[in-house]
Amino acid sequence: VYYAKVFKKDVPKAVEILADILQNATLDEGAITRERDVILRESVEVNKQYEEVILDELHSTAFMGTGLGRTILGPDENIKNLTKGDLQDYTKTHYTADRFVIAAAGAVDHKQLVDLTQQHFGGLAPKSTVNFQAEPAVFTGSDKRIRYDSMGEAHVALAFQGASWTSEYSYPLMVMQTILGSWDRSSAMGRNVSSKLAGDITDHDLAHSFMTFNTCYKDTGLFGVYLVAPDNKLEDAMWYTLDNMVRLCHNVTDQEVERAKTQLKATMLMQLDSFSNVAEDIGRQMLTYGRRMTSAEVFARIDAITTEDVKKTANRVINDEDHALAAIGPIFELPDYNWIRRRSYWHRY
Repeated sequence: VYYAKVFKKDVPKAVEILADILQNATLDEGAITRERDVILRESVEVNKQYEEVILDELHSTAFMGTGLGRTILGPDENIKNLTKGDLQDYTKTHYTADRFVIAAAGAVDHKQLVDLTQQHFGGLAPKSTVNFQAEPAVFTGSDKRIRYDSMGEAHVALAFQGASWTSEYSYPLMVMQTILGSWDRSSAMGRNVSSKLAGDITDHDLAHSFMTFNTCYKDTGLFGVYLVAPDNKLEDAMWYTLDNMVRLCHNVTDQEVERAKTQLKATMLMQLDSFSNVAEDIGRQMLTYGRRMTSAEVFARIDAITTEDVKKTANRVINDEDHALAAIGPIFELPDYNWIRRRSYWHRY
């Protein structure tokens, strides 16, 4: 994302500068070398953040052998060997009109923006001369465990195959994510949270924190829970986590669904609290859906979700389905794959 925040009178200059950066970058060899070192240092810092590492490893095992399983930064060898010619080839083949969205919010005139876009970006190639074949993302039930007994806590991410952005299940999954919720023991809310999973974890002191994630891509997704827990609480933490996830298939209540829908709408509005966030939301929706959905339309889709929709989606995603897991730390008490797989369904409910 290339972004500029300017006064209304400076919109033409901002568009001109962005166009110049994107289309006429000099790609100085010295700047490339400096930026290469910056990326390598960033890679080291990212590897110190266990949340980033664990979700990266989760993708690598869930989508093994496919493009979605590769890391975003890539291996250090690729970064070190990146040349000016590689960057020029990339911009030539990827910076095309069919891959661009110009979005703006705030003090901007739509017609003026359209004219400026035509003026400064009109010379872009309509589409790439290279025929890109999207590699299908194939989900594989598997796990990846990195044991370090010297660490003070275990980091575990458990996920099931989710849905794409345009799937009929995408909005019910958002509601499910809100029902399961998130919790941190340092939060001021303490035990006063609506999430039943958070209640179970606090009542039994099973984890330092957890969060539910719902990551959507073009043709697939990941839905699951990431938690940080003591080494001697991992089995109980996994049992309560799976129990609450499977419960969505059978015993989720109307009250929980309605509360989650209201909370989800509030969260979405809070994410649009600045013009920069609005502009980013417009661009993301244009790339994802091919159009901008208003808040009213999004809310109507959320309001239309029923308890039965949540159960149907949970049965499709969670009930007796293979999972992917990534874990790092003192995980000697973390149950094996078959133990977890067995608890992805209930015999009686």
